[in-house]
Amino acid sequence: MDIFSKEPDLSSLTYDEVKAIAEKCTKCPLAQGRNKVVFGNGPVPCDLMLIGEAPGADEDEQGFPFVGRAGQLLTQILASVGIKRPDDIYIANTVKCRPPNNRAPLTTEQEACRPYLEAQIRLVNPKIILLAGSPACKAILNSNEPMGQMRGRWKKLPSNPEITVFPIFPPAFLLRNPQKTKGSPKWQTWQDMQEVKNALDYFKKVAELSS
Repeated sequence: MDIFSKEPDLSSLTYDEVKAIAEKCTKCPLAQGRNKVVFGNGPVPCDLMLIGEAPGADEDEQGFPFVGRAGQLLTQILASVGIKRPDDIYIANTVKCRPPNNRAPLTTEQEACRPYLEAQIRLVNPKIILLAGSPACKAILNSNEPMGQMRGRWKKLPSNPEITVFPIFPPAFLLRNPQKTKGSPKWQTWQDMQEVKNALDYFKKVAELSS
C-alpha cells in the first residue's frame, strides 16, 4: 500500500497543527522504537534553517534536535559566527524518530517523513537551508555526491528556487575529525559558516533597503 494513500493535506495547516500530526505518526517502523518525536526547534519563520540526518539517543530522550555532543558542537560552530540557538536558526531532521543504533535513515523512512519536512520548510520560509551531511543532501537534493565535494557549494532548493541551499559537514563527523589545521574538515566548516553569515547579513541588508 502506498504510504501516502491516506496522507493528510498539510499545505494549509499551521505549524502547531503539522507538529501535532507528526507527533502521532506511525507511518514507518521507526515509530515503534521512539521515546519522543523530534519535530524541530527554532523561530517560525526564520531566515536560516538547518536540516540534519536523524535524532540520536539524547534527542530521542529530550524531544529536541541536536542536543547531544554533536549538537553542543553545532551550537559552538554557529556561535563562532554570531548565530545563536535557538533565536537565529530553525533546526530539523530528515526523519523525526531515532533510527535503531543511530544508523542512517532509510529512503523509505525519509519519504514517510517528507510531508512534515516540506511543511516545515514552507512555514519556516528560510532564505538559506544548511544541509548537514549526506542523508540530508540525498533527501533534499537527491544527490549521492561525497560530502567532500558537496560542502561549501551554493545550490537552489529544487522545489523552491527562491531558497538557497548550502551543504556542510555534519557535527558528528567533525567530532570524529577534531583537527583544526588548514584544509581539515573543521577548518573548512569555519570557512563555510563565515560565508553563510555573510550571506545572511546581505539578505538582511536587502530586506532593510526594500522595507
